[in-house]
Amino acid sequence: MPAVVHIKAKATPGAQELPDEGEDNPLGFFFNDDFWRNPFGGQRPQQGSGSGVLYTSDGYIVTNYHVVEFADELEVTLYDNRTFEAQIVGSYKQSDLAVLKIQGANFPTMELADSDRAEIGEWVLAVGNPFELNSTVTAGIISAKGRNIQLLGGRDAIEAFIQTDAAVNPGNSGGALVDAEGRLLGINTAIATRTGAFQGYSFAIPINLVSRIAEDIIANGSFQRAFLGVSIAELDSEYAEELGLAITQGVVIESLSDSGSAQYAGLRTKDVIVEVDGREIKGVPELQEIIGRARVGDVISVKVNRQGNLIEIPVSLKAE
Repeated sequence: MPAVVHIKAKATPGAQELPDEGEDNPLGFFFNDDFWRNPFGGQRPQQGSGSGVLYTSDGYIVTNYHVVEFADELEVTLYDNRTFEAQIVGSYKQSDLAVLKIQGANFPTMELADSDRAEIGEWVLAVGNPFELNSTVTAGIISAKGRNIQLLGGRDAIEAFIQTDAAVNPGNSGGALVDAEGRLLGINTAIATRTGAFQGYSFAIPINLVSRIAEDIIANGSFQRAFLGVSIAELDSEYAEELGLAITQGVVIESLSDSGSAQYAGLRTKDVIVEVDGREIKGVPELQEIIGRARVGDVISVKVNRQGNLIEIPVSLKAE
């Protein structure tokens, strides 16, 4: 709890408007516990609040991009009620992550879990500030991993959410998903809802992806993303039959970018990616997460099913 902070975001007149989440969207962000709009177009500022997690002891904070995207003033309140002005260091909209900085030292942090090793059915805790109820903890289990809920949009979005049934509500966004040993497992980001409040399922960005993006932002001010250079589709039984394959899980390469990493390495259209660096690939979210965590210049081992034959191909990743 001491490592989870409350973030108040404010946009002064003329700043970017708050994102319109839409009441009818069954999959929504949930940071806006106290935001309001001025329907008369006056000079009152827009406000919002959410949560964040102290990532380093010298004041770097991880939160969601949508918590801070509209703001030009940020105030962070710690567990012990100290308040700080915060600055945005950098963000990556395609994963809905942002890194803030407050001045100081010896801030409390959490040990990081290994989200790859988290198991479905494992107990987890959600820590955040729902409805202005500071430092609230709820419990649940991991309901699924690698969920792509088409929330962020765009072909470059990285969605491989951990799905849980721990109760989260407006104000939890950017807060911590914690395992039973008190380690940071993910950053809470969205809920499945038709009411705007918790209805059974929530979604968190896995910490292994969070760490990769946050460390780049802290070091460089931005995320240096590597790309495989492919358009992809998920394999199912009907597509497998069309391709004459005996498998029903994997990711099909639909097209290759000219001079991209995959084309240069010798991957082909209709190759089915079934494994990367020893990790089984069952669907698109797993592949997106693995590539999203890689660095430009990394060489990854891609195992493909090519017309029924398994082939392992080294691929050197480039920037787009």
